[in-house]
Amino acid sequence: MNSIDVFERAPIPKAVLKNAIPAMAAMLMVLIYNLADTFFIAQTHNDILVAAVSLATPVFLIFMAVGTVFGMGGASVIARSFGEGRTEYAKKVCSFCMWGCVTVGGILSAVFLIFMDPILTLIGASADTWEPAKIYLTVVALGGPFVLISNCYSNILRAEGQPNRAMFGQILGNLLNMILDPILILSFRWGIAGAAVATVIGNVAGAGYYILYFLRGHSSLSIRIQDFSLKDGVCSGVLAIGIPASLGSLLMSVSQIIVNAQMAGYGDMALAGMGVAMKVTMMTGMVCIGFGQGVQPLLGYCVGARLWERFKRIMRFSILLSLGLSAAMTGLCYLLRDPIIRVFLREPASFDYAVSFTNILLTTSFLFGAFYVLTNALQAMGAAVQSLIINLSRQGIVYIPALFILQAILRANGLAWAQPAADLLSTALVAALYLRTSRKMMKAAGKAGPFRPDTEEKTE
Repeated sequence: MNSIDVFERAPIPKAVLKNAIPAMAAMLMVLIYNLADTFFIAQTHNDILVAAVSLATPVFLIFMAVGTVFGMGGASVIARSFGEGRTEYAKKVCSFCMWGCVTVGGILSAVFLIFMDPILTLIGASADTWEPAKIYLTVVALGGPFVLISNCYSNILRAEGQPNRAMFGQILGNLLNMILDPILILSFRWGIAGAAVATVIGNVAGAGYYILYFLRGHSSLSIRIQDFSLKDGVCSGVLAIGIPASLGSLLMSVSQIIVNAQMAGYGDMALAGMGVAMKVTMMTGMVCIGFGQGVQPLLGYCVGARLWERFKRIMRFSILLSLGLSAAMTGLCYLLRDPIIRVFLREPASFDYAVSFTNILLTTSFLFGAFYVLTNALQAMGAAVQSLIINLSRQGIVYIPALFILQAILRANGLAWAQPAADLLSTALVAALYLRTSRKMMKAAGKAGPFRPDTEEKTE
């Protein structure tokens, strides 16, 4: 059974797991890769460097968020194009994404290098964390276009029905990063510069793998400059979905920068504790993000091919499975909380902060599975406005004001409680928007509303 047949005819559990497992594995590798820098920096027994990495990481994640513009937007358009049988159009979209990553990545790198000092002031770097944070960001900014390409094409290959190749490209880059971290940080004694160099090399390797995949003719898509186009809705179609999809990641970076700047007022140990607490919670978040991204191409294909009964069954199965997955991961994080934190932090003060913040952040992480499936379903349906509302709300309209309000009431703990508050409200909002959008779309197609329990799958 070829990849498109899986989209259209495979049993629902097989189709979902075949696409979601590689995506989750790839996200786990991204998680491990994110933890690796902090872990090996922690082996220098200098919690100031841990704080510096915590400051620099959300700024670096802006590059990944911009890659998501082209990756998630391109994947949504390509999956629907395949469902409609428009292969040539899908090629144009794929090429647009490649050269968009190259151009925007180069511009973004230049902006970071030129305005490095104002950026460090903005994120709240102290006298102690200024220089190591500057070193880290300067090095990773040099690899900007490769970061964008690597993050973009891990999504686009899944839209082509190549989840294993998408996973391998991410694993290759992340594994290389993890191998290089102890060598460059500890053996060569490059410290935080070694972590940054390893990150750049990993992203170059991942981007190189995807580029070679296309150049060797293994794909039905294209990255040739001859296929590049801004016409026929290529640019607007990608950006209409990609910008809302990426706003969640972009606002996450911005909000983390705000958290770090506010938390710095309580000292570098509080900052280090918050950074590690976020990494513990990220274990659940990254798995659920991967699950949602893995399901999205299936849903997008069903939308393009008007397979509404299959769409509903995929959604029902995915919601139930993702809820169980996020609940299990949340429980695991609670059980392993103290040992994980001790890996990264040595000072008693920073450890105590991390435990307290982790307990708070995990109170709503069981909702992550449903949130990311519903968010990706909106993107799969091409619901640009609804996607924009969700991504503006969770990490922006709701979260950022909550940071200042709850900090005024609860001080440092308030900065942590802002995220659970945003999780509750945004999950309720995405569920309401999904139900309204899917009912409207299916009614227009002459079908009943979503999640009817008596629906029978005709194609299985």
